[in-house]
Amino acid sequence: MEVQKALKRRGLPDPLTTLVRRGREPTVVQTVRSTLAAVIAYVVALWLSEEPAPLTAPLTALLVVQVTLYSTLTTGIRRVNSVVAGVLIAIGFSVLVGLTWWSLGLIILASLVIGRFVRVGEFVPEVAISAMLVLGVTRVAETSWDRVLETLIGAVVGLLFNVLLVPPVWVQPAGEAIEDLARRMRGLLEDIAEQISGHTPVAEAAARLHRARRLDHDIVEVDAALRQAEDSLRLNPRVKEGVLHRVVLRTGLDTLEISAVVLRVATRTLTDLAKQRTRETLFPADVAASLQEVFGHLARAVESFAVVITSQVTANAEQAETRLAEELATARTTRDHAADLLLHQVLEHPRQWQLHGALLAEIDRILDELDIQKRTQRLVEELDRHTRRHHDRHRTLATLRRHLRRQDRRGGTGESDGGGPAEGSGRTPS
Repeated sequence: MEVQKALKRRGLPDPLTTLVRRGREPTVVQTVRSTLAAVIAYVVALWLSEEPAPLTAPLTALLVVQVTLYSTLTTGIRRVNSVVAGVLIAIGFSVLVGLTWWSLGLIILASLVIGRFVRVGEFVPEVAISAMLVLGVTRVAETSWDRVLETLIGAVVGLLFNVLLVPPVWVQPAGEAIEDLARRMRGLLEDIAEQISGHTPVAEAAARLHRARRLDHDIVEVDAALRQAEDSLRLNPRVKEGVLHRVVLRTGLDTLEISAVVLRVATRTLTDLAKQRTRETLFPADVAASLQEVFGHLARAVESFAVVITSQVTANAEQAETRLAEELATARTTRDHAADLLLHQVLEHPRQWQLHGALLAEIDRILDELDIQKRTQRLVEELDRHTRRHHDRHRTLATLRRHLRRQDRRGGTGESDGGGPAEGSGRTPS
């Protein structure tokens, strides 16, 4: 129980909760889906191909099936292109030289060079991999064309697998990642609140600064999970309000990222202050008590903000937004009281006054980023930007359609006009 409390206070997930969540991670689901798609492609290839072991079909299916339908459609063509190019290269080498140590080097070199010209993007190495696998499996030119058929079978099976069996939506894992990030930030803020009232050794302040810097790595992981969730919402028939989900989560993560950067700067300010006051407390007792309340309210506000952006329009989201507004209002009031006390202290003892001002400015920045009205304004701006982009895209298509119709009408008119003079030239005036 004590271990679980310590983990929660530091923003770390409970081990049992982590184990349960692993079963719902995209990696686990993708493993099962890829296995099923590969097996189905192999069975279909056994039925349609004359090869006793058509392994190219499951290989292609493994490469085509992606975590989301959007990534399958956007990268599937390039992956199929890379596999087909590798198979054709292997066919050519099997006809000319076969497999030797020097031909292996030539086939790798040719595959990497040709992969740049067939526009497979980041899948250039897969051209060489496919060529080597095919050349290793079969060295007979007569059976090499069956590999092309197997490649097409695997590509079709992989695409149909994701089209007919639409991958799940990964909004919940992204929301959980955002909440985990908020819990880590809350744990850091609570540690600052607990230790700001007494003497803070430089080593402890530096350790908090290191924890704040590790938040950058956490944000990168959350951003990857969010990008995967955004892809799962695109072209997904299960989702009706995909744009709204994407905008809410993306703007929320941007706010937490900015707050994490400001929090890191605040820990740096406290570290610099600890270096200057090695034999005394950072602040007097009354100032420390006010700052302790401020950081405590900020900690709870960050967690409430995460609940607001990850919850749908439910009672939980409304309660979290109410708590967020209350925590921010109380934090602003307490911050103003702490600023007055710091002002009197600076007038009496102006040592490191710039660090005091910097800490207050950093608190103000976090309060401003978490503000509900500012969040609403960001949502409106992002939705308007998406609407304009969507409208411009449709307007471009409409303009192109009108241009094509105009060209078609001109072509029809030209043919009619061309026939008129010919008929008229054959008439004689009376």
